[in-house]
Amino acid sequence: MDKISDLAIKYALSQVGVREATGKNDGPAVESYLSSVGLGKGYSWCMAFVYWCFNKSAKDLSLKNPLYKTGGVLKEWEASTGRKSKVPTVGSVMILDYGKGLGHTGIVYGIDGLYVLTIEGNTNDNGSREGIGVFKKKRLISSAKGFIEF
Repeated sequence: MDKISDLAIKYALSQVGVREATGKNDGPAVESYLSSVGLGKGYSWCMAFVYWCFNKSAKDLSLKNPLYKTGGVLKEWEASTGRKSKVPTVGSVMILDYGKGLGHTGIVYGIDGLYVLTIEGNTNDNGSREGIGVFKKKRLISSAKGFIEF
């Protein structure tokens, strides 16, 4: 049987290539991600994307979503007591903290030396936290605040 994080990776990979409709945090898929955490179009959606992937996986496995239902990356980090790590594993959720309450997140699907390979929503080719779609990214492990394990 698949672990919830394995299925979340599969769902995330299936969304690579999704783009916003107008570049304003909108479009059918983006609005579905946002809706999964109770938000409407126009909001930053990286955390909503990760939540959506885990929520779909949880439903497939008849489990409760292990993530806190929020669109806020740093709120998710604070709510994830007992599951925080500085060391990534495949299936963990990467947390980036840019200060002043701004963060970004993605699902780790691989590790390459000093880097994590992630699938992220609301990013772009340059790795922005306010991007245009779902992309695969490669980030330094040391750039992360930490990782949420499952």
